Amino acid sequence: MDKRHYENLQETVYSKKLDNGLTVFLLPKLEMSKTYGIFSTNYGSIDQTFIPLDKQEQITVPEGIAHFLEHKLFEKEDRDVFADFSRQGASANAFTSFTQTAYLFASTEHVKKNILTLIDFVQDPYFSDESVEKEKGIIGQEINMYDDQPDWQSFMGTLRGLFRNHPVNIDIAGTVESIQAITKEDLYTCYYTFYHPENMVLFLTGNFEAKEIMDLVEDNQNNKTFKKMTDIYREIPNEPREAALKENKIIMPVTVPKCTIGIKESTSHLKGKDFLKRELLQEMILSYYFSKGGEFYQTLYEEDLIDASFFYETNLDRSFGYSIIGGNTNQPDILSQRIKELLFSTGESRIPAKDIERMKKKKIGQIFQGMNSLEFIASRYIHYHTFGIDFFELPAMIQNLTSEDVDKFLKGWIEEDRLTVCKIEAK
Repeated sequence: MDKRHYENLQETVYSKKLDNGLTVFLLPKLEMSKTYGIFSTNYGSIDQTFIPLDKQEQITVPEGIAHFLEHKLFEKEDRDVFADFSRQGASANAFTSFTQTAYLFASTEHVKKNILTLIDFVQDPYFSDESVEKEKGIIGQEINMYDDQPDWQSFMGTLRGLFRNHPVNIDIAGTVESIQAITKEDLYTCYYTFYHPENMVLFLTGNFEAKEIMDLVEDNQNNKTFKKMTDIYREIPNEPREAALKENKIIMPVTVPKCTIGIKESTSHLKGKDFLKRELLQEMILSYYFSKGGEFYQTLYEEDLIDASFFYETNLDRSFGYSIIGGNTNQPDILSQRIKELLFSTGESRIPAKDIERMKKKKIGQIFQGMNSLEFIASRYIHYHTFGIDFFELPAMIQNLTSEDVDKFLKGWIEEDRLTVCKIEAK
């Protein structure tokens, strides 16, 4: 078991790659009453085309299958796993993103039992024809609910405006039509390909002793048998650098229109420090311009183009990147034009050195604040681990960013053909 101590944070992380390939991270926090665990696989909604384990031919599975599989893993032949956690005083949940599926629990008691429940239910799939058919109706209702939510339609409408071929432009849950094609056999194929321990990470943090818990996990895994893992071949369609659409207009029963501007960020496969630098700069520069204290936010607010719903977000992942800016507005055409003008101006601007230092301090402060949350630490640690980055080294890496890094980013950031506008307008 490896041990790494971070003196400046007063944290110690224990880690081990088990014989079956599972990577385990433990962060004891004896001052906490709660223990939190997350069991994550490097598999999300964009992984539709791949070569299954032990096969030679590439297949394409129905849209929404990763999310469908997440739902089905909780249901066993004789019980529902949520009830198991509940009896053991734990709350459990799961989520599917574009690139990740994760299962989690939090508890203040029966910690060992809950850890084993988490590992065992994820590693014991049970799917039947009848339960798969039943789930289609449940998830279909969930999809219909999201179809009626303007915020979600604005988000997905922006992604569809940005990406022509990349499956990030497909709703994580799929469509009512696509999930009808999912079979029990499809679920097992995806499960055995992507839920191999070699493709998964277990992160546990809270009130426990590291050696005791590592031994518990290792004993559990040694009693199970898994096929030999091979590299997973996933195919992502070639994606042009420019946005798919200049404008995407969606008609919905809304009282106030919505308008978002999408930026097609880097679509290259970045790793390690290159990935981290790009991600940090995207986050910090958007915050600098569009947070409530930002220069551009004030301009838009004074022009009465935005309200409290105004937001920005950015995401960089293994094969795609995007930023989205916007919100409710009574003047979507004017808002989109003003945001574009402001974005274009960044290429010629130079952020003062004192402001860059302030940006860095703000970002480091946000990370330190987030470290008060076990959930934040666990999710961020796994996210960065995927890219070969140690989450606890982020503050030092942020501190090393320079004015030259910021200038270089701004000069190549905004290009007109990589922008899209999504408008939600009333019938």
